[in-house]
Order: sequence, then structure tokens, then C-alpha cells
Amino acid sequence: MPEFPDLECYLSALEPRVKGQVIERVRLASPFVLRSVEPPLSVVHGKRVLGFRRVGKRIVFELEEGFFLVIHLMVAGRLYWKEANAKIPGRAGLAAFDFANGTLLLTEVSTKKRASIHVVHGEAALKQMDRGGLEVMTAHLDQFAERLRQENHTLKRSLTDPRLFSAIGNAYSDEILHRAKLSPVKQSKSLTGEEIARLYEATRAVLTEWKDRLTAEIGDGWPEKVTAFRPEMAVHGKHKQPCPVCGAAVQRIVYAENETNYCAKCQSQGRLLADRSLSRLLKDDWPTTLDELEEYVATRGATPIGRRRP
Repeated sequence: MPEFPDLECYLSALEPRVKGQVIERVRLASPFVLRSVEPPLSVVHGKRVLGFRRVGKRIVFELEEGFFLVIHLMVAGRLYWKEANAKIPGRAGLAAFDFANGTLLLTEVSTKKRASIHVVHGEAALKQMDRGGLEVMTAHLDQFAERLRQENHTLKRSLTDPRLFSAIGNAYSDEILHRAKLSPVKQSKSLTGEEIARLYEATRAVLTEWKDRLTAEIGDGWPEKVTAFRPEMAVHGKHKQPCPVCGAAVQRIVYAENETNYCAKCQSQGRLLADRSLSRLLKDDWPTTLDELEEYVATRGATPIGRRRP
């Protein structure tokens, strides 16, 4: 799912291309992508784009007369800037937003169509779409600490909860926790003041660095390759690969459709975190430390941790 750095890149790319332009029409390839009824989608036709903003992981077009066009990309949704009146792709295409100088395409390469478009009128209606997550890049340390201690969850869950923190997802939470040298399963209310400060600084640093990195890569172009898996990442999507800090193999916890990647040596004092399903399967055979894992591999010739690629 596109997170803070990717979304900010989209906003930066949209600004010079679309701000001040008039939406000539919106073409829908899938009627299900439109999730609002009133006001109707037709009200945006002929409206000028005054600016952009981000509400959590939603991209918001500010239009004339107090209207807002809101796009949520969810997991597999992507935006592409093409020539005027470009054709909507057959299988992945969801919608096209036509301007005099080009067309913005909304696609989703997934059988689960989760991306959405809403049209709302007025700031109050737009505010209702805000999950309330704290914008860490503009928050002070005390605000971050207060939000972190608001509920007691694992750090992974806290960072990715849109009600607690804004625009942080599965990928960058892994990178943040690795930078902060904190276990993803550590409980938020158990953190010391020093650990909270470390997590705060790591969050801001990782998000800033990746935003700057992606912005530099794109230049004046368009963010064509928005992905959660990048070769420069430290641990996310790097299962079994060496940690760039200590060289130990990156570990993972698989749950539902997501996974957590971490370095046991850097983040959990060499202790392996239990993968719920594999722990039940292996029971007493589940290795609890890196040393035990190495012994398991040496004696059995394979790792107990699955081979599924991210």
C-alpha cells in the first residue's frame, strides 16, 4: 500500500501538472470504484483544481465551490499521468480523469478491488474521512509519546494503526523499527522515555529519507514504480538476506496477508519472535534464538521458517 513517501511523491507530481487545470470529465471503467452518491460525480466536471492535500493515505483534490475529490489507493491502486484522452487499461483500469493537458489514470492490479473514489462537499464532510492519525512529521515528541501510549499494542500495530499515526504502513514500519532498534512485538506502554524518543526520531528520519530518495529518483517525471519492496530497504522484504547493520539473516513473522520483517540481533537481543502458525506446527522444535536457528539448519539442512516469498 502506498505510504507517506509514495503519497507525497504523487502530490508533488500532480501539483505542476494538474493545479489550476479544469476537470473536463471523469470516465469510470468500474462503477464500483465510486463509493459516494451525493454529491454526484458529475459535479466535478468543469471544476478547477485549486490544490492538493493528503488525509491519511487518501489523496485529496481541492476543487472550486468547496468540493473535494478523494482517492484512496488502498493496497494495489496506482496513478499514472498519460496523454490527453488516454484509453483506460482493460483489466486493471478503474477510472480516468481528463484534463486539457493530459489524463490521470487510476488502476488497480488486484482481484480484490479496494481502491475508491469519493466526492464530498465542505471541510466538515472531508474531515469525516480522516481516521485521526497523528502526522508525525509535524508533531512534537510529547505529542508522539502521548499518542503512542494512548493504547497498548505491539509497536508494529501501533505504527500502522491509522487512528494513531497517519500514512505509515507495513513496509515503512519495518524500516522504522529496525532503525530504532526496537522489537516489532514490544508493547507500546512498556517503552521508556528514551525508547520513545528513539522511535520518534527514527520515524521522522526514515520517512524523510525515503521521501527525499524517491523525489530525487523521479525528478520532473512521474512516480511510475510505486512499490513496497525496494532493494535499498534494510529489512522489509529481505527475509533471509543479511541485515545491513550486523549481517545477521533478516527474520519474519507471517500473519494473514502481511508479514513483519526484522533483525533479531539488532532488534530483539538475538531472540527469534514466534510466528504464530509455525510455532503451533513446530511446537518444541521452534528455535528461540539465532544460535538455535543456526543449529537447526546445520542438523536438518533447512530452515523451519517457510519459503514463501513476499
